[in-house]
Amino acid sequence: MDLSGLSSIYTDYLNTTAEETTTNKFTSAIKDDYSSSTDEELMGVCKEFEAYFLEQVFKEMQKTVPKSEESSSSSSLVDYYQDMTTQELAAQSTEQNGLGIAQALYEQMKRNYEL
Repeated sequence: MDLSGLSSIYTDYLNTTAEETTTNKFTSAIKDDYSSSTDEELMGVCKEFEAYFLEQVFKEMQKTVPKSEESSSSSSLVDYYQDMTTQELAAQSTEQNGLGIAQALYEQMKRNYEL
């Protein structure tokens, strides 16, 4: 079983956390001009924002759960997988039903860009 790929992923995680990567992605997305975007691209960006918002809510919720002595000494690898699981859960929640934030943003952006 080759674990070299896992090692490089973990090394990347230690160098840049998942939250920083997501934040950088949205910072560059905000600077883009969406006036020539298709409806699918616009809705995709709105869903990404909603997923990011949900991810932040889930992370804050996780902080409210008391940790036992065994789990308080968790490794960075466990934290990495917890972050990845939280991101995936947020993305799936947005794709299934979501909170309606993506739809509201989509409608507002269409009005602002007069699409």
